[in-house]
This record gives sequence, structure tokens and C-alpha cells, in this order.
Amino acid sequence: MGTTKKILLTLLVLFVLIQFYRPEKNDAAYRDVASFEAETKPTPEIKTILENKCYDCHSNKTYYPWYAEVAPISFLIADHVEEGNEHFNVSVWDSYDAKKKDHKLDELIEEVEEGEMPEKGYALLHGGFSEEEKEALMAWTRAVRKQYETSE
Repeated sequence: MGTTKKILLTLLVLFVLIQFYRPEKNDAAYRDVASFEAETKPTPEIKTILENKCYDCHSNKTYYPWYAEVAPISFLIADHVEEGNEHFNVSVWDSYDAKKKDHKLDELIEEVEEGEMPEKGYALLHGGFSEEEKEALMAWTRAVRKQYETSE
């Protein structure tokens, strides 16, 4: 057996074996965004943007696509979701004080303006923000921030 075949066979065996190890999923019983939405009052347009482009990585419930079951993609997705929740998690919105809520919303604006959100890999597969969505999301976020600026 040639060297190339040995390498390919080894890679195949490793690929099969890694399928048996699963990263932990972000899989709460339901997607708890009610407090966030009640407090921030997104319009139907904004709610659709949040549901389609934000909540999978920024809430306690992720709806995983089929390819999230295939390693090593499953590990990459798990890492992105975990990191997304560390930075901004709407499911724990009630635990943030007004100053932190304002800061989180400020970060949202900054990430969207700089084209960092949604992440490139997510945007490639699920679509990024259109210019209209981006402007609407940032305008809504700026308006919501005003309630936290006055509550300090």
C-alpha cells in the first residue's frame, strides 16, 4: 500500500471515529426570548431579522441544520454558539442591569456596522444582512438604547 493510500485511510478512520464524539448542544427546552422582546419591543420586521439571523447564536436554544451533526463542523458550530452566548444572550436579558443592556446593544451596533455579525460562515450559508435589514436593525437598536441611557 502506497503512502498516499495509508494517509487517506488514516484520515478516513479518524473522520469516522470523530463522529462518535459530540460537542454539547445549546438546546434548552424552548427559545426564551419573551423578556427581551417584551422590553425591547421589536417590530415584526426586526423580530424576523432577530429570529433568522441572531437567536441561533444569541439565545439558549439553537435550531441546528443537518450539517451540524457532522464532525468537525459540529465542533465549529458549537464553538461559535458558545462564544455568541458569552457575548450577548437574549435568554438571560433579565439578569443584565440597565448599564449592561445598553452596553450589549452598543456592541450589537458596532458588530453589525463593522460587518462582523452575522459571522462570515453563518452569512455564507444562511445569508447576511441586506442593507435595508442592517439599517433597520441599527435604527431599532439605537432607539432601544435610549431607554437605558435615561434609566441610569
